[in-house]
Amino acid sequence: MNTYYAAIFTSQRTEHNSERYESMSDNLAELVKAQPGFIRIESVINNEGYGITISYWVSLEAIQKWKANTTHQLAQQKGKETWYSQYNVQICKVVREYSFKGIDLS
Repeated sequence: MNTYYAAIFTSQRTEHNSERYESMSDNLAELVKAQPGFIRIESVINNEGYGITISYWVSLEAIQKWKANTTHQLAQQKGKETWYSQYNVQICKVVREYSFKGIDLS
C-alpha cells in the first residue's frame, strides 16, 4: 500500500448519557465506512473509559471531509458538551507498515 493517513482519536469518557453515546458511536462506525477515502477503523476502550480510535484514510482531504460531515459534527459537539472530559486528535502520515503473524502451533 502506498502512503496513507491515520487519524488518532484518544479520549476520556464521562459517565453521562452512556446509552445515547453507544447509539451515536454505532451510527458513526457505519457512516464512516461509506465515506470516500476511508480505509479502515480500529477502536479500544478500557474499564476506566479511556479510548483510542484510529481511522485510516487515503488522503488528508478525505479526513477533512469526514470531519466536516454533518452527523460527525453533531457527535463532536455532543462529545465536547457531554461525553468526554478530554480528547486529543492526531493526524499522521503512514510512510511504512509491517507486521508479524505468528504460526499456528496446534
